[in-house]
Amino acid sequence: PYRQPLAGEGIADASWFEGATLNFAEHALRLPGRAADDVVVLARSQTREPMELTVAELRSQVARVGAGLAALGVGRGDRVAAYVSNIPEALVAFLATAALGAVWSSCSPELGARSVVDRFEQIEPKVLITVDGYRYGRKVIDRADEIGDIVAALPSVEQVVVIPHLGGPAARVEGALPWSALAQHGEAADVAQVPFDHPLAILYSSGTTGPPKPIVHGHGGLLLEHLKLLGLHTDLGPSDRFFWFTTTSWMMWNYLTSGLLVSATVVLYDGDPASPDLGCLWQLTEETGVTYFGAGAPFFMACRKAGLEPGTAFDLSRLRGVG
Repeated sequence: PYRQPLAGEGIADASWFEGATLNFAEHALRLPGRAADDVVVLARSQTREPMELTVAELRSQVARVGAGLAALGVGRGDRVAAYVSNIPEALVAFLATAALGAVWSSCSPELGARSVVDRFEQIEPKVLITVDGYRYGRKVIDRADEIGDIVAALPSVEQVVVIPHLGGPAARVEGALPWSALAQHGEAADVAQVPFDHPLAILYSSGTTGPPKPIVHGHGGLLLEHLKLLGLHTDLGPSDRFFWFTTTSWMMWNYLTSGLLVSATVVLYDGDPASPDLGCLWQLTEETGVTYFGAGAPFFMACRKAGLEPGTAFDLSRLRGVG
């Protein structure tokens, strides 16, 4: 419970809900209205086979990865940086980091090493989680060299964890820990209860006017804003399948993953939205029964330019919202 909703004289020293403690990950994993064997994460990728996680599997993986991060010395306030695709491991690692009271920050592997370093060097991460590479349409993109450059430029990193996303040997990073080793620990202890404004995630401005600017979001603020936006504005709930085409560099990834707060099933996509053609995401919507479809404006404009009529070309009968 809190002592008062708002303290402070102005915006610079405003303090919300002093005395309250909570944890974003705990709320994301409550999933009221969903059974333990309900699928709450659907993942589709051009790099590997489809993946699904049930409520029980998601909770277990978050707990085990949280224990693995804790074994690496990650605790409250430490930063965990991620150079990862929009895949289930990214969601699991984010929630595991949050559960410890540590701070998450992610970049998509489409970004080059310099762009990643420009962001991560400002926050001094303790652990770096990375994919070894990915496929974009028909193109295979190895990221071993970029990972080496990023690690060399971040002296604060004490441990690198590699997700073998391409399915082959892990990226060539000396001393790197494979994701499987991180996730093989027993389940973590109790979730850390932190103050309302405790840092949860660091996002960045685009970098069009100087270096990208880190922006800190707190547990309570993001929780309330996303509950409001997803539960009220968007009207999502346990019967929904929520999709947004995004990478982990864009704030819409955080918005998408917050679909768990309202017990929606989140649909993740990793790949080229125009391969083999612009119908691929609409095909995904048909196949997975998406009820809310989101993407950036350029995608919709490209569909219009191509003369695509998704409502006639695909069965979108379950779709009730577009963002």
